[in-house]
Amino acid sequence: MYNLVSVDNGRPVTDSLTVAEVFGKDHKRVLQDIRGLECSEEFNQHNFVPIDYTDSRKRTYPKYIITQDGFSFLVMGYTGKEAARFKEMYIKQFNEMRDQLNNKPIDPLKLLMQATHNLLASQELIVGRVDEIEQKVEKQITLDSGQQRRLQQGINKKVCSIEPDKTERSELFRQLHKEIKDRWEVPSYKDILKQDLQNVLNYISAWKPIRRTE
Repeated sequence: MYNLVSVDNGRPVTDSLTVAEVFGKDHKRVLQDIRGLECSEEFNQHNFVPIDYTDSRKRTYPKYIITQDGFSFLVMGYTGKEAARFKEMYIKQFNEMRDQLNNKPIDPLKLLMQATHNLLASQELIVGRVDEIEQKVEKQITLDSGQQRRLQQGINKKVCSIEPDKTERSELFRQLHKEIKDRWEVPSYKDILKQDLQNVLNYISAWKPIRRTE
């Protein structure tokens, strides 16, 4: 189960790192959100406790311990279907933790059903994060050597089909390369993204040069 809530000084809490991970935000952004909250100083001090933590590289960074009230205040501005689902997960775990701390009996069947629900929600969260990362990576991958050759072959074939005279082809090559770089906003054809390769090949296939008149 995705553990969103823990106990600190006898009360259920979460922290800014967990909030950032669950809601898919940069931790620095969550820290900014907390520091920018328009709440009273008293509320802030009671519900957002600044502490330091050490990462895996032994580097020290700040984070906040957040109470249930502080969490509710913070995530008011987090909107969307996914954000609403994460809020529900948090609220349920906060309430369960509070009941345990108050020594209230919990229906075992209800607890099992809730644990199953949280587990499924956590799996969906993980799968969603993986898909999101894969999509971001895919959008940043440029052509490999084989795809670069394929693109160059497409350019050569197109230019040669237009101009049979080898001595007259250099201007066409220059023109087509420039149009590709300008249209896809890259410094070189080698920087074309993999996901754009077919569109570039289609563009080359339909390309017509601008003939200069003497």
